[in-house]
Amino acid sequence: MSEIQRPSILLVDDEEMNTETLSRILEPEYTIYKAHDGNSAIAAADEYLPDLILLDIIMPEMDGYTVIEHLKSSRKTRHIPIIFITALDGDIDEERGLYLGAVDYISKPFYLGTVKLRVKHQIDMLTQFRTIERLSLTDLLTDLPNRRSFEIQMRSEWARAQRDKTPLSLLFIDLDKFKIYNDSFGHQQGDVALQSLAKSLLEKLKRPGDFAARWGGEEFVVLLSNTGAQGAHEVAEQIRINLELMDIPCQNKSASKITISIGIYTLDHGLSCTIDEFISYADKALYTAKENGRNRVCHFVREES
Repeated sequence: MSEIQRPSILLVDDEEMNTETLSRILEPEYTIYKAHDGNSAIAAADEYLPDLILLDIIMPEMDGYTVIEHLKSSRKTRHIPIIFITALDGDIDEERGLYLGAVDYISKPFYLGTVKLRVKHQIDMLTQFRTIERLSLTDLLTDLPNRRSFEIQMRSEWARAQRDKTPLSLLFIDLDKFKIYNDSFGHQQGDVALQSLAKSLLEKLKRPGDFAARWGGEEFVVLLSNTGAQGAHEVAEQIRINLELMDIPCQNKSASKITISIGIYTLDHGLSCTIDEFISYADKALYTAKENGRNRVCHFVREES
C-alpha cells in the first residue's frame, strides 16, 4: 500500500444490500471490491490482494469459516487481515473466527461509526507494520535496499533463473581508497560519496529486474536478472564511468572525486553453484579489480572440469 494509493478493501457478503451499505460507508476513503459468495471471494482476494477483507460468516455453499481457511492456507493471501461481519453473537462463534485468523468482528446491523473505526484501526496497524518492514529492508543512509533485502531478492531471482534457464549476473562494487577519502574529507563527506554512488546506481538501472543494494560499509551489489556476461560488463562500465566523471559536492562548495572497482560473476545456464559461491565469485572478481589498479571492471571466470 503506497502513499499515493488508497487502501483497498474486499467486501464479501451474499446479500447485495449489505455490500452496498458497507460500500457507501467506506468508498470515500478506500478502494472497494465486492464478492457475493465464497468461491468468488477467494478468486477476488487472489486477483486484487486487498489490504483488508470484510467477510460474512453465514453464506450458502461456502461459509466464512471455510473461506478464511482457504485464504490463510494460501501463501499469496495468508497475510491479508480479515474482519468477520456477522449477525452471530455467541462467544463460541467469535472464538472460532479468531482461532482461524480473523483480526476483528463487526456485528450486524451495521453502525456507521463502529464500522469506520474498526476498519481504520486495522488499516492504521497495517500501515505501521509496512513502514517498519520497509525500514527494516532499507539502508537509511542511501535509501537503497539493505543486505537483508538483497538476500531476499537473491533467493527469488536465483529460483527464477533456475526455473527459466536464464543467465544471472552479480556486480560487487567497492569505493576505491574510501578510508583515505574519509580521512581527507571527513566522515560526513564520506556519507555524501556513498549517497552519490547510490544515486548513480539508480540512474543506470532501469529494468524492473535490476536490483541494487548496499552490502555494507563502502560495498554495494547489483543483481541483473536475465543478463549475460557481456550485458553485465556494459552495465558495470556505465556505472564506473558515471561515478568517475561525477563531481561529488563538498560543504565548502568545491567538488571531490572518487572511483569504484567492480567485480562480476555471471551464472549461465549449464553451470552450477550455490548462492554463497555465486556471491563469493563476484567478490573474488572485485578483489582482482582492486589488485590490478582499481577503477576497473573484472570478471571471475571459473575453470570447469
